[in-house]
Amino acid sequence: MQWEFWKLHGLGNDYLYFDVRGQNDAIVDWPKLARRMCDRHFGVGADGIITIASSNRADARMIIYNADGSRSEMCGNGLRGLAKWLYDREQAGRQQVIETDAGLLFPEVLDTRDGKATQIRVNMGPVRFAAQASGLKNGGSEPFMNEWIDVGETRVQVCLASMGNPHLIVFGPLWDVATMAERGPQLEHHLWFPQRINVHSVEVIDAKHLRMRHWERGAGLTMACGTGVAAAGATAAYLQLVNMPIAVSVPGGELLVDWKGSGDDPVFLTGPAEEVFSGRFDWAE
Repeated sequence: MQWEFWKLHGLGNDYLYFDVRGQNDAIVDWPKLARRMCDRHFGVGADGIITIASSNRADARMIIYNADGSRSEMCGNGLRGLAKWLYDREQAGRQQVIETDAGLLFPEVLDTRDGKATQIRVNMGPVRFAAQASGLKNGGSEPFMNEWIDVGETRVQVCLASMGNPHLIVFGPLWDVATMAERGPQLEHHLWFPQRINVHSVEVIDAKHLRMRHWERGAGLTMACGTGVAAAGATAAYLQLVNMPIAVSVPGGELLVDWKGSGDDPVFLTGPAEEVFSGRFDWAE
């Protein structure tokens, strides 16, 4: 069977999108396909793949497979890409509803150019600080903030936050690429996190600006992580390190975060989405 795909990215966090509505996608081994096509040397190259499925509750349902074939509950950059795809190709409205494994989320197209979406704001839902929400082994309902974890031969002070997927945040001087490449996988696979966890180094520039670097669960070093930016921004506000709204610089560019600061208030994430190219391939085991 021949499949069409589209490659889009949000600040360099790139995904391959497949429209599986009305098709027998059960014949495809999606984890295997993700590992094959996301390989940047022997495949197309991406941080993951996203299938666009039908939903009786939303404009579409997004299912995310990381580059290693594992499933992810949500991806902020991937969600903006899907909102752009739906707006550009199917004349979906500026305000959309997308079903994810983390629940219903609400992107809104803010800016367009030549009829194509360029800037998108996403209602990411509420942040959860309870340790158990981020998958901490034996974690409870209390926040896990500025606690020490052993990493190799050193110790780091970490915070946990969930945006429907788990995030570990380290505030302090920004880790360089080599340090993140070493500590990222150590923390991702730490025995305290049986389901693994996304890892972020966060530097507070001032009360309106953060700088970040990411190690994503199942993908490794990435140019941007939308849910990570939302989680880090909300955590920084919770710790009174910043005043909302804020800008967050990542290797791929800049995102904007806003959060009113109480338990059920949603975190809003604003940033670009761009299409790179489309293609076709024949699926065969």
